[in-house]
Amino acid sequence: MNEREVKLIIGALLHDIGKIVFRSGKDNRKHSISGYEYLKNTIGISDREILDCVRFHHADSLKNADISDDSLAYIVYIADNIASASDRRESDQKEGGFDTQTPLQPVFNLLNRNNANKFYSPFFLNETEGINYPTNEKKDFSRMDYSRIIEDITDHLHGMNWDNEYVNSLLEIMEADLSFVPSSTSKREVPDISLFDHLKMTAAFAGCICLYLKEKGVVDFKKILFENAERFYKEDVFLLASLDISGIQKFIYTITTKDALKTLRSRSFYLEILMEYVIDSLLDRIGLCRANRIYSGGGHCYLLLPNTEAARVAFDQYIDQLNGWLLKEFDHALFIAGGYAPCSGVSLKNEPDGSYSNIFHQISVSISEKKLHRYSAKEIIQLNHKKVDDYTRECSVCKRMGKISDDGICESCKGIVQLSGKILYADFFAVTTEEKDGLHMPEGGYLSAGNKESIVNLQKRDHGLLRIYAKNNRYTGQHLATKLWVGNYSSGSTFEEFAQKAIGINRIGVLRADVDNLGMAFVAGFDNSSNHNRYVTLSRTATLSRQLSLFFKYFINQVLEKPDYRIQGNTLDSSRNAAIVYSGGDDVFIVGAWNDILEIGIDLRRKFEHYTDGTLSLSAGIGVFSPGYPIHAIASEVGAMEERAKQYPGKNAVTLFDGKTYGWKEFEDEVIGEKYGCIFSFFSKSQERGKNFLYNLLELIRNQEEKINFARFVYLISRMEPRQGASDMGKKAYHEFSKNMMKWIHQEKDRRQLETAMTIYAYHTRETEGQE
Repeated sequence: MNEREVKLIIGALLHDIGKIVFRSGKDNRKHSISGYEYLKNTIGISDREILDCVRFHHADSLKNADISDDSLAYIVYIADNIASASDRRESDQKEGGFDTQTPLQPVFNLLNRNNANKFYSPFFLNETEGINYPTNEKKDFSRMDYSRIIEDITDHLHGMNWDNEYVNSLLEIMEADLSFVPSSTSKREVPDISLFDHLKMTAAFAGCICLYLKEKGVVDFKKILFENAERFYKEDVFLLASLDISGIQKFIYTITTKDALKTLRSRSFYLEILMEYVIDSLLDRIGLCRANRIYSGGGHCYLLLPNTEAARVAFDQYIDQLNGWLLKEFDHALFIAGGYAPCSGVSLKNEPDGSYSNIFHQISVSISEKKLHRYSAKEIIQLNHKKVDDYTRECSVCKRMGKISDDGICESCKGIVQLSGKILYADFFAVTTEEKDGLHMPEGGYLSAGNKESIVNLQKRDHGLLRIYAKNNRYTGQHLATKLWVGNYSSGSTFEEFAQKAIGINRIGVLRADVDNLGMAFVAGFDNSSNHNRYVTLSRTATLSRQLSLFFKYFINQVLEKPDYRIQGNTLDSSRNAAIVYSGGDDVFIVGAWNDILEIGIDLRRKFEHYTDGTLSLSAGIGVFSPGYPIHAIASEVGAMEERAKQYPGKNAVTLFDGKTYGWKEFEDEVIGEKYGCIFSFFSKSQERGKNFLYNLLELIRNQEEKINFARFVYLISRMEPRQGASDMGKKAYHEFSKNMMKWIHQEKDRRQLETAMTIYAYHTRETEGQE
């Protein structure tokens, strides 16, 4: 971005800052005037173009403004209007006026025809706050709340330089302070878009509009954007673009190494940071910033770009160059497909009806075609005639042939192994052209981990430094690309360690889960003919994706740190024996002690349901394995379980290690709460009946198709009756147990549940000797 384009983005990101000043009670004038005075007098911004963007972003002030016809204020004005048209939709309550203290409402109120009326509490986005769940209670913002917000913003803005190097820092500040502040407080509108999301979208639209007009040679912004605004709204000014990485599963899980857990985590993290780096580099080439990143997660992203020849060429050329680099580094293991579709301000708010979903359809078709024709004829010939330094050796980790070190691993895997020990504890990751011991990145860069001191030293040298990423912490400064939310909870470093920490049988558990029908939710989740589809907008899609990313990349750490659910009602004061291998925009892969993984599944499902107000669901696979079982086989088997769960009617299900699939509520209430609870209650109180009785019962339940086994089952139950002289408690427990067993044995559904519950109880009570 050139200097003027940077000023435009800064002005767009700050254009509504006066709303915070106004709501704090410090200035009762129009928020455009409050914001202008605050930035000029309190923050000390003197640049007129930035200040004009704030002062004149509304039509009533713009029409009489003493500014030039090419003022950036005209771009912010129309970008604000396009963003507002996408996020401000009238509610069904036809009240007038404003409620300046109203809290933000979740987009989940409207998702998938929910029609709820929940609220978020006033909230700062930082590590000490916990998870901000939607509630029925409306907790209004106070003037004190807004005063705290403006004070924090002021503290951080005072340390800013108003140039390109600090644009992403400004985004970080706005996200931390304004993610749960409503953009609009009009009683006629639904306050479900945060002020941060509105400012971010305004900046995204503004950047695109500027580049679009620049390529067309337009300099009279007043005429095109103000006097003829209605015509401009209908122009295909924008491109909604998408990138999709193929080969992720094979890249992450096709490994054989003694440090499997560390390697898994570092490979998944590498792909995540690679995608973010690719996004940043592409946006830089086009002349945009992180505001134009709509969504990123799971090797997939959406970007808002200008519909210009320069942008299309830059996009296509960069993807070609990137795939050339991927071929060189990883052969054909990884591939990035890209696609885009033109769109206008009106189509991004679904006018005419159906135009919004059509944008996503065009992108999907484009990407599918790219995946079907990955390489050109020239590239295929190069692949078939590729010469490798040493065909006689295979990397012991990724199994690729090539140049291998004395340790038996290739250069790429060596870098990933070196990174693995730093992912958990490093706060910063830098991409430079100087640290050649780091992991290879595109454009001649190397990825290395560091602390704040080492990053400051890199900034001082300022030579060869491409980007800096801060993990789960807000950090403003030169070269900062972004803060990465990372699900990085871990209480162990090896599979063997987790197996030893398990209750009962020494086994690890593996959970793979993702959100059901998420693609449909993005494209059509806000469709509702009863309200004429008026909530189908890019702003809500962007807000939805960001809220899901927050859950899976940030809040999930707290889900594991502060468990709520235990199968046997054990103490909850300890965190989970588990490690997040990957947690992205909509899916997770977690490894740990088998019993913790089972409980994490229920905890995660409960909290995700609470977080989304029941509008979205998870389907999962949960496997139990020996710690020495091959990781590629683990990933494949649990992935197959997850797929079976998604075939369950209505999804929202889990497939377990015994091959059975249950809806989550059935598993929690009937398998665990009812069947397991009955088994645990009886056997924990019986000193006479040991595990042999349990295993015999389990075998008979599994083979009820043989009629003789029912008689054997009845006989075995009768043998379990307490002897004379037994306590009343023991007799009562047996009566309840035998009554339930005789009832459940007759129904196939109950038998299935009983078999699973007995298997889990057997695992819980297995002796540790001789398990291997």
